[in-house]
Amino acid sequence: MPTLDWIGKKAVLNHHREVPYHLLKCDKALSVGDPGSGNLLVQGDNLLALKALLPYYAGKVKCIYIDPPYNTGNENWVYNDAVNSPEIRKWLGKVVGAEAEDLSRHDKWLCMMYPRLSILRQLLRPDGAIFVSIDDTEYHNLRMLMNEVFGPMNWVCTLIWKRRQTPDSRNLNGVSADHEYVLCYSRGDLIRFKGQSKDLTKYKNPDNDPLGPWMSDNLTGLANAQERPNLHYEIIDPVTRRHYPPHPSRGWIYGQERMNQLIADGKILWPKSATGRPRLKRFVTDMKSETTGLSTLLDAPANVAGTKELSSFLGTKVFAFPKPTGLVKLLIQQVTDENSLILDSFAGSGTTGHAVLAQNKADGGSRQFILVEMEEAICQAVTAQRLSRVIEGHDGMPALSGGFRYCRLGPTIFDEAGNVRAYVTFGELAAHVYLAETGEPLPKRNGGKSPLLGVHKGKAICLLFNGILGDRSAGGGNVLTSAVLKSLPAHDGPRVIFGEGCRLGAARLKRERIAFKQIPYGIKVS
Repeated sequence: MPTLDWIGKKAVLNHHREVPYHLLKCDKALSVGDPGSGNLLVQGDNLLALKALLPYYAGKVKCIYIDPPYNTGNENWVYNDAVNSPEIRKWLGKVVGAEAEDLSRHDKWLCMMYPRLSILRQLLRPDGAIFVSIDDTEYHNLRMLMNEVFGPMNWVCTLIWKRRQTPDSRNLNGVSADHEYVLCYSRGDLIRFKGQSKDLTKYKNPDNDPLGPWMSDNLTGLANAQERPNLHYEIIDPVTRRHYPPHPSRGWIYGQERMNQLIADGKILWPKSATGRPRLKRFVTDMKSETTGLSTLLDAPANVAGTKELSSFLGTKVFAFPKPTGLVKLLIQQVTDENSLILDSFAGSGTTGHAVLAQNKADGGSRQFILVEMEEAICQAVTAQRLSRVIEGHDGMPALSGGFRYCRLGPTIFDEAGNVRAYVTFGELAAHVYLAETGEPLPKRNGGKSPLLGVHKGKAICLLFNGILGDRSAGGGNVLTSAVLKSLPAHDGPRVIFGEGCRLGAARLKRERIAFKQIPYGIKVS
């Protein structure tokens, strides 16, 4: 099987595992609307932010949409479309080392994308889907990269989006690049799109037919008499008694028995003159489904719609090519239900958050979004402002309601020596411990009231930390003793207990089916 290689690949293959866990700190002053909506806007490096989200959201995200830099080399935008930003250059120098000096811009882009895609895959549900927008600059590399991270068998489709309404005459080769791609991969389960709603505006009822609205449709196909002789026969108007022979090269689309039933049901539109041809009255009530399969040629608004949309909220052109809400909304419609979690780690102008709120308004859903934006100025002045005005209503536009919490990356959970930092709360360490032990996020937060974090595959996970048992004196309740063990919630099965110390002997631990892990040494720190 073909593989993708590039300078710096070895340095980033396992880098997502080495990224330290940071805390997320919410800023109430910059948060908007209902704080209980479950929506997050995180400002900070998306690699660190994604790792910080893992303890809470691993395996929970139903739909990911990202619009990463296309690596066109254009560094004149407000939002840099290249991997030559100071943040990326600094990161490459640290992770890849001196070899980074020899990297082409394509090598740099792949180094940037690989660890981020690796963590995004961990966040995705087994039945989840990820959509990635890209153009021809990195399409071939992205396809190979997604094959490596998600597996070639998990490629779902490549969608084509017509981003331009009019051809671009500026290209030297005379070819206008009017489209982009949206790659879709799954985590593993079969993904089936829901399709698009059929255009019902074509259905009218000018003759007040009791069967309801209908549209005139063609009644002939392409098969000739030699190919399908059963479709070549004469039909008769039951009122005028005019005879209509089959077209010599185009048979009817139905066999004679089915056609006779349609005539009896009044579902044939007869012409007023002898020279006309009968047509089918296709009724809305005859539809098996109000949706049609999604074409790989997306029926979605062009880029100009995204530009106008953003300008209507912010009044200035701050992004050259913001994605239109209609595009992202269409993707969300395909793979989510009313309670799904949607993630965008290259949030930019906030289109994904807007699309989630709009879809909730349309169908009464309670979908939640998590957005990550690296640049603080953009996050506050563009992303947050747009979401705020969408939620609260702006300049005559209806409010979509909802809210979001504005978060920043806090310090790491562990210091350079691997010790738990003094300010880490029970809940913050609990989320990390449970993920490290089970690979899954906490079932639900217990508010720091119980040392039992949850039961995973029959094994109870407990944490003795910060005086969870009520004694906040030095060492109080954080050491596993006979008394502490007796006070723990009952569990008929094996247990993993994290604590600062253990006074029970090996024989007792074996008898009680306890695996004790000392804090901080027994905790995986990355």
